[in-house]
Amino acid sequence: MMVARATALSCQWLMGTCSVNSVTLPNGKSLSSGVFVEKCKYLEESKCLGICINTCKLPTQTFFKDHMGVDLYMEPNFEDYSCQFNFGVPPPPIDTDKALKEPCLDICTNARRRRELGSSGGPDGLCPQV
Repeated sequence: MMVARATALSCQWLMGTCSVNSVTLPNGKSLSSGVFVEKCKYLEESKCLGICINTCKLPTQTFFKDHMGVDLYMEPNFEDYSCQFNFGVPPPPIDTDKALKEPCLDICTNARRRRELGSSGGPDGLCPQV
C-alpha cells in the first residue's frame, strides 16, 4: 500500500494523472495496492508499444521485484493509454503476458512506415520491437 501511494504521488510528472485503487492479490484478498494511470504520458509521447514494453513495463516490474522486494504486474491499455499497476501481484511468465502479444499501435511512426512499405512487422503482425 505504501509503494502504491508513493508511486501515485511521485510519478505523475512522468506518467500523468494517477490514483490509488484496489487490486485483487493472489490470495484472493483485495488491497489498496494498485495505481491507475489515466493516460500515460510516456506511452502517449512515444507512440510505440515496444518502447512501453522494453523501457517501462518490463524494467519497472523487474526493479520493484529485485530492488524493492515487491511484486508488480503492470497492465498497459494500448487503446486508451491507461495503465494499471498491481503491486503485490507477480507478473505472468513472459510468454503468457498479453501486453507482449499486441500488434503495433496505429499511431506508431515505425508501424506507419512499415505499412507504407508493405511489411506487417513482426510475426503475426505483432510489434517487432517487443
